[in-house]
Amino acid sequence: MTALVIIGTILVVALVCVIVIVTRLIHICPPNEVLVFSGTHRQVGDRAVGYRLVQGGRGIRIPMMEKVDKLDLTNMIIDIKVSGAYSKGGIPLNVEGVANVKIASTEPIIGNAIERFLRKQRVEIMTVCRETLEGNLRGVLATLTPEEVNQDRVKFAESLLQEADHDLKRLGLELDTLKIQNVSDDKGYLDSIGRVQSAQLIMTSRVAEAENEALAAERSAENLQTQEIAKVEAAISEARAEARRRIIDAQTKKEAMVAEERAAVTAAVAKAHAELKWQEARGEQTRLQLMADQVQPAQAHRQMMENQARGAAAKIIENGKATAAALRAVSETWQRAGDNARQIFVAQKLSSLVAQLMSTVDEVHVDKVTFIDSDLTKDGSNLAVKAAVTSEQLKHTLGLDLPALLQRLGARSEDGAAVEWTPPSPPPVPTAR
Repeated sequence: MTALVIIGTILVVALVCVIVIVTRLIHICPPNEVLVFSGTHRQVGDRAVGYRLVQGGRGIRIPMMEKVDKLDLTNMIIDIKVSGAYSKGGIPLNVEGVANVKIASTEPIIGNAIERFLRKQRVEIMTVCRETLEGNLRGVLATLTPEEVNQDRVKFAESLLQEADHDLKRLGLELDTLKIQNVSDDKGYLDSIGRVQSAQLIMTSRVAEAENEALAAERSAENLQTQEIAKVEAAISEARAEARRRIIDAQTKKEAMVAEERAAVTAAVAKAHAELKWQEARGEQTRLQLMADQVQPAQAHRQMMENQARGAAAKIIENGKATAAALRAVSETWQRAGDNARQIFVAQKLSSLVAQLMSTVDEVHVDKVTFIDSDLTKDGSNLAVKAAVTSEQLKHTLGLDLPALLQRLGARSEDGAAVEWTPPSPPPVPTAR
């Protein structure tokens, strides 16, 4: 167990040592720096150098054979100030500017920076850049007149940039921008130039102002003339347009009135034609209605009456023929029957006569039938028969039952009570079917 602990401790210590060694051997380079691994030889172009470069990455240092240095590639702002630098024409000038310089990151220019500024402070590098740019500035000023320096500063900055860029590349530096901020002189030459130029500008501006005023007055007069002419032309055009409008309006009104009258006449004619057609249709409708309501029903009624008359006549004729035939047959039978013909005829016809008489009475209730021999009433001397006949007739015609009344009167007389008689209601009249 103790041996395992010792072995584990040794492994952990060895691992830590390896990590520390690897950490010291691996160098990380940010994008704004360049790592210079000195101690190895390599070929750059047509010359051999004793270093290798790593920018924006990582590199492994060979122990005991290489040494690592850094070059800062960030921008350096350098203020340039030159006093009493003589320009072309012998006028001393004071110039102030600012430049942005950095160490070159591409080969073979960076090789010049490694040879000159490796392990140098940025202040020392900026001092070298400032002195180089000031020398270049003095050289450029000697080739330009004060007027060119003051008036065309873009040309001045471009000339200075071309001059300084060549020298800075030889130092391993790159000039990003160079701006001239101020140009002055102690003799007042630029001020005099400025005053002359100001006077010329003032004169030029006044002349231009006068010319512009004259031109403006001329153009104003021309504009006024144009406006007046335009007004007159507009009035003429308006009058012509008004005249044309009136003519067109009159023509339109004339056409409208003619069209209106034509439309009225056409409408009246169309209305008359429509009225005529309507009256014709109405007459035809009235005729058809009369035909349907009066003529055709009358014709139909006439035809019906004629048919009925023909039917009735045919019936009468046939009945007459049948009656004549029956009478002839009865007459023949009567003659053959001899003396008993009358009784036989009455006996044959009695049942049909009774049936015909009874057919005229509807639902007659027969309470009593009284038969009286006709021989008893021949001489009219039988009073009992007459009384019975009269009683029956009174009972059937007036509803007065004389026997029943006399019976009640007799019963009351025996009791000595008063007798009251109420006339009976008449019998109902039978109705024939």
